[in-house]
Amino acid sequence: MAEVKYSGVRESKPGRVNDLGTTGKKAEEDFKKGCLKRADRSFAQGLQCQQINSMAALMSLEDSVFISHSPQGCVGCAIMAIDMYRVGQAHRGIKNIENPRIIVTNLDQKSVVFGGEQKLREAVKKAVTRYTPKMIFVYASCASGIIGDDIDAICEDLSDEYPDQLIVPIHCEGFKSKICASGFDAAFISINKYILKKEKKEKIPGLVNLFAPTTVSFADQKEMERMMSLIGAQVNYIPFYSSLEKIRRIPQAEASTSICKVFADEFMKELEEDYGIPYSHTVMPIGIRNTDIWYRGIAKVIGKEKEVEEIIEKEHLRIEPLVAEIRKRLEGKRVFICGGTGRSFAAAALIDDFGMQLVGLETPTYDGDAQADVEYLNNIHKDYVIDIANMQPFEQVNLLNKLKPDAFIGVPQWAAQLGYPTTHVLDGKRPTMGYDGLLYLGRKIADQLENPGFNVKLSKHAKLPYRDSWYNEDAFKYIID
Repeated sequence: MAEVKYSGVRESKPGRVNDLGTTGKKAEEDFKKGCLKRADRSFAQGLQCQQINSMAALMSLEDSVFISHSPQGCVGCAIMAIDMYRVGQAHRGIKNIENPRIIVTNLDQKSVVFGGEQKLREAVKKAVTRYTPKMIFVYASCASGIIGDDIDAICEDLSDEYPDQLIVPIHCEGFKSKICASGFDAAFISINKYILKKEKKEKIPGLVNLFAPTTVSFADQKEMERMMSLIGAQVNYIPFYSSLEKIRRIPQAEASTSICKVFADEFMKELEEDYGIPYSHTVMPIGIRNTDIWYRGIAKVIGKEKEVEEIIEKEHLRIEPLVAEIRKRLEGKRVFICGGTGRSFAAAALIDDFGMQLVGLETPTYDGDAQADVEYLNNIHKDYVIDIANMQPFEQVNLLNKLKPDAFIGVPQWAAQLGYPTTHVLDGKRPTMGYDGLLYLGRKIADQLENPGFNVKLSKHAKLPYRDSWYNEDAFKYIID
């Protein structure tokens, strides 16, 4: 029987749940029993589309143009990735800061009736004549998927017309998956199919693929590269601020790892199958425990287990006294955490370094990886709520109103308007990872707790769009089996 290749839709893997409201203890027990069923919501307030994750994953690639084969509104949520790209240029010393080159085909009602092929062809022509790029990425959308535009065939045809450009179609139609991380997979599947093409290349001794998403700061990049260099690894940092040349070096690596737990996990499996590249898939390196686990994971793959233990011992001697000072400022504080699957669980482990108490955790997906994290967290935190939700801020504000934490860690908008001290771990502008990032993040949390004045004033002038009666309802009343 032929092996079934991963489709790029995360729901296609058994055991992944994206709609759930429960406690940490019950989630652990139900998962072990096989009782976590794929539910749904009878009401949902906004979802993060996988198309933006596909775009954000590649948006900083050099000499590239990004064509969204979609209505104009589909690229509205790209503003965060664009901001990160611009900030990242400044941090890297680039003086003439540029925006990414994005072209939208602007599908309209006429396109829905007659098809959008001609608009896509015109967009590619404009990309070539304006920018003469090395790569053109064509992103599908809900609209182009529904009307049935064959972007693969169109891109293949255009490749003959423009032989100097690599034209890569990416199937990230928003309706395909409610798990937004599927967008990362769609981008990597296309890279493997259209750029790497399963061509075997001679290995470069010591080269390690380090996959990193847009929201990893330059400070974090330098910290990860510093740690990798200490165990003798040469880093191929991709795809953020990368290039076609670095992408083509991927098969030459001796090993792979990812900074984000869900960013390139499926792609690293493909690389092992297609190119024989072993990989480390552990946790996100936020906090002492998780940084140790991440570090040991990649060191084991490249045969540097003895060396890494010596480095970890030295790092602990350096940072533990500093962590103890921060702990005095944070111990006993109750915290609610919201973030991507990798960051949220990493942040939940991080707060144990500072003696904080977890009362609530919101994250988009629950699966086997999340189960391992929850089992660990349940040994530290006795009673906390889990909300498995792709966005859904109405549930978040309900829970915050009931749990009344001392601090909120995550995307801060809603919590800030409720007056809670907030700290952002999805931060491409400041360090959060590794041993040095831990110290910065801890001090930042403490500073926010000791000086919450801005958010307190904001809460007096900003009214959230919910009736008072909603705060008395069960936060999970719209989750249905």
